[in-house]
Amino acid sequence: MATKDSVFHAFYINFLGNSSGWYKKTIIAFLILNPIIVYALGNTVAGWVLIAEFIFTLAMALKCYPLLPGGLLAIQAILLGLTSTYSVYHEAEANFQVILLLIFMVAGIHFMRDLLQYVFTKILLKVKSKPLLAFLFCFVSAFLSAFLDALTVTAVLISVGVGFYSIYHKVASGKTFTQDHDHNHDGGVHEYHREDLDQFRSFLRSLVMHGVVGTALGGVCTIVGEPQNLLIAERAGWEFMEFFMRMAPVTMPVLVAGLTTCVLLEVFKVGDYGARIPDNVRSVLSETDADRDSKRTASQKAALIIQAIVAVILILCLALHLAEVGLVGLLVIVLLTTFNGITEEHQIGHAFEEALPFTALLVVFFAIVAVIHDQHLFQPVIDAVLHMPIDRQPTMFFIANGVLSAVSDNVFVATVYINEVKAALDAGDITREHFDKLVVAINTGTNLPSVATPNGQAAFLFLLTSALAPIIRLSYMKMLVMALPYTIVMSLVGVWAIATFI
Repeated sequence: MATKDSVFHAFYINFLGNSSGWYKKTIIAFLILNPIIVYALGNTVAGWVLIAEFIFTLAMALKCYPLLPGGLLAIQAILLGLTSTYSVYHEAEANFQVILLLIFMVAGIHFMRDLLQYVFTKILLKVKSKPLLAFLFCFVSAFLSAFLDALTVTAVLISVGVGFYSIYHKVASGKTFTQDHDHNHDGGVHEYHREDLDQFRSFLRSLVMHGVVGTALGGVCTIVGEPQNLLIAERAGWEFMEFFMRMAPVTMPVLVAGLTTCVLLEVFKVGDYGARIPDNVRSVLSETDADRDSKRTASQKAALIIQAIVAVILILCLALHLAEVGLVGLLVIVLLTTFNGITEEHQIGHAFEEALPFTALLVVFFAIVAVIHDQHLFQPVIDAVLHMPIDRQPTMFFIANGVLSAVSDNVFVATVYINEVKAALDAGDITREHFDKLVVAINTGTNLPSVATPNGQAAFLFLLTSALAPIIRLSYMKMLVMALPYTIVMSLVGVWAIATFI
């Protein structure tokens, strides 16, 4: 038996760092059981078990960053022959646009945070009605996602949320506006501020969740809204406006239903929604805003103007699709650092800290997706839907895509389904008219019900693993519960619209 001073005990202590003992033992159990399952029950069963294990690591993201245990599971999957390094590379290559977006666009948003903080602070302080404020967050996120992309807008929400929280947390800890402060720890928070801090966390959770759901409502509408939309449009041969018009019979009713749900959740204070901003917090934010306005130098004003100009350039570049999103993000970095005097390497490097851990996690996720692909785990579902009566296929495609996207990744599911349907069209098994209906079902099916879990939407996963989630206590289960009303409404309205208009 290992003593506390033994090397073996030190290995155990170092394994997954400060994670709970039960969590460490669970991951070790996974790693021991997986080879047994492969050899005793076969690759298919092992593949589904691996998916469940990976989802568990996501659910426990606040216990340990999923890159570590998820990465171990991915490495083991390759060693056990459930997938290969080539397949993982192929999945990463197929999603290179998303990787570029995370690396450069999120960093670009970091250099625009002063402008974002300025604009959203004014909105937060001027709009006193929480239902109206929630509606604005959801609607603006939907609108921006339709012309930008969901991950970029989520990066904005994260930046704004962290900014608001850090301001009040600093004051609640007895610090002045100008003092350095670590908002990740509550040790210095005065006792009489703790209740307001908890309520403020709830307030921010609801706003951010409304916003991130808004990215799904808007992202489904256009070619540039979600990564798979571009692939789907390319297979269908649709340009920007044709894609929008084809999707509109489904996306517009869902948008109205989603925004209505947003308001009702706040009015009736359903679940974790409805929390108002405490008066003390509003006072602190108002004082901070007034203090910043009064002390803003000419150089800082010039920086805000540059950020506003670059924001317009960003929107135009993405709306007109002048370049891939990631490359536009690199343009933003170059312009903002050049004209705002950010010349030190460490200043630039700091901007990449938020996105790179998630980028690494996403590649690990692609390894799990590679297992799904190589083991054909979803193939029975695809075959079953394609053998159903023609008139039922659009509705069933929507449902099947939604369920699989919630379990896996909507980009992967959309890729598999659109390729299968395109192959059926090329083989003459279905007509062009029926193909167009199935394309609409695939796009909306992978984008809408997938809000059910952080697995399905990259934007949700990004939020879950961001610096904002732990400080506002937004766990995996909390996201599931808060997304549930939206999932039910968006899925039901989507099914109805597919059956009625498509």
